[in-house]
Amino acid sequence: MQIKPGTNGCVVLDGTLADPYSAQTIAFVRGAATSDAVQIDHLVALADAWRSGAQALTPDQRQNLANDPLNLLAVSGQLNQQKGDADAGSWLPPNVAFRCDYVIRQIEVKSRYALWVVPAERDAMARILTGCGDLPASSVTEPAPRVLMTPAAPTVVTAPVEVPTVTAQTPSGGITFKNCAAARAAGAAPLFRGQPGYRDSMDGDHDGVACEN
Repeated sequence: MQIKPGTNGCVVLDGTLADPYSAQTIAFVRGAATSDAVQIDHLVALADAWRSGAQALTPDQRQNLANDPLNLLAVSGQLNQQKGDADAGSWLPPNVAFRCDYVIRQIEVKSRYALWVVPAERDAMARILTGCGDLPASSVTEPAPRVLMTPAAPTVVTAPVEVPTVTAQTPSGGITFKNCAAARAAGAAPLFRGQPGYRDSMDGDHDGVACEN
């Protein structure tokens, strides 16, 4: 793997990804026509997080959620696009062998940031976990029972409120930033093509990575 100098290890020029979502190997070369092959997925999509309680977090907590390594994973760009902002009740990785890790990490993220799950999502998570065998004690953060329960009559937020850096919510549920300064203030930069908030107009060198500097 080759890293672009001066980017604090954040920009990969080329490398090989063992994609956990497809169980395939992807040869990555950074460029306008090739960067889409690998994207950084938020395991708990930011739009799903917003709908499930992130609107009640502080700006710093939302920034931590967006940048938390526990919630970030390099994956197939095609499958990341397919997933969109779906939760576990609507989408699971095609690679069945990775589904236990995928669901466990989603539970850990939702527990860490006090996010809830809806009934279909809870049922899908429970179904996957029953096939995972004995889980290590550290694999699910406390309090796990709370994570797998849905609060009574949760309010589903259809558009961001009281978030000055977020200017709109797209029909697909993705978040749009006014400019790169707003994306950085929200802790979302750099933005990769296909991620919520990415726009070609914010990608000056058209390499699939916006607001990288």
